[in-house]
Amino acid sequence: MKKSDDGAETDCGLEVALTVIGGKWKALILYHLHSGSKRFGDLKRLVTGISEKVLIQQLRELAAAEVLTRHDYQEVPPKVDYTMTPFGMTLAETLRPLCEWGIEHRDRIKAVACRASESS
Repeated sequence: MKKSDDGAETDCGLEVALTVIGGKWKALILYHLHSGSKRFGDLKRLVTGISEKVLIQQLRELAAAEVLTRHDYQEVPPKVDYTMTPFGMTLAETLRPLCEWGIEHRDRIKAVACRASESS
């Protein structure tokens, strides 16, 4: 953590949150788990574009941060599901306004991105 000259912590809470959900995929994983437990295959389909390797890595990191739990049913064929912890639900709730902002400004962002790609 960053410290000021007097030794007080000066890091923004956003920095703390991003240590847990930083990157492209974790917020999307949390979005899909917010509605309830999901199996690995379900998450793979829902989080479009993510590789299996990266999904596994992101799920492990979220579990290590105590944001979700992994339940292995010890069955053949393997059955594993992921559920958000109460701690993880508090984090997912903070993402709701960001999701709403994205919906509200989707067309504008697409237009800006389109203009940027045309000028490249």
